[in-house]
Amino acid sequence: MITYEYPLSERIRTLLRLEDLFDKVAHFMGSDGQREHHVALVTVFEILEVAGRADLKFDLIQELERQRQILLSFRNNPDISESALAAALGEIEQASAALLASQGKIGQHLRENDWLMGIKNRAGIPGGVCEFDLPGYHYWLHRDAALRQRDLSTWLAPMSPIHQTLAIVLRLLRASGHPESKLASHGTYQLMLAGRTAQLIRLRMGREDACVPEISANKYALNIRFTTPDTDLRPKQSEADVAFELTFCNL
Repeated sequence: MITYEYPLSERIRTLLRLEDLFDKVAHFMGSDGQREHHVALVTVFEILEVAGRADLKFDLIQELERQRQILLSFRNNPDISESALAAALGEIEQASAALLASQGKIGQHLRENDWLMGIKNRAGIPGGVCEFDLPGYHYWLHRDAALRQRDLSTWLAPMSPIHQTLAIVLRLLRASGHPESKLASHGTYQLMLAGRTAQLIRLRMGREDACVPEISANKYALNIRFTTPDTDLRPKQSEADVAFELTFCNL
């Protein structure tokens, strides 16, 4: 199955982008190769840009507190496992404390590193990080892989509270919905929302279905158009009926 996610708020859009970037940097850091570590560092710069929103940390702290209050209301409920509830509360409180303890603007430690900012500025230029442009960076890429991994971990570590918190928020968000089986007649599906709200729409379909969903939504309606992927021609709307799972997620 392939899952497509469509955020319905800018805040969730930002969290999904950061989740993707953190996953990528972890993947490339796990390798020993120079090129992989270059991609990891460039991805750290992308995290810096996306997480640079002044209100992101405040938004996440508020959301954690809201979720903590919701979980506290489940105490002494016979249908809720006390141990599972305690574990969830502990995870939220730990993430909130780490986020509150982080000082200054997200990624400020990177912005204060002139060597890294020099690489970041050159990385925005096509071919700008060649050895003759950045000999110091060329030297770093030829250092022992373990030393490069240590440096990458050091640069990324102060942003780990953001990573930990967004992972909790997105996990709770995805778990809030219930999948429903739907059918797009001749590749088109429309649903009038009639006051139904969501922060994230998740769509799952089989890998064998050779089509891609194009999702658009507002407070009145959800529209999904399935197109046939083609790398050479403009995508065409599918003429076949398409079965899929649809989930509305809301915190």
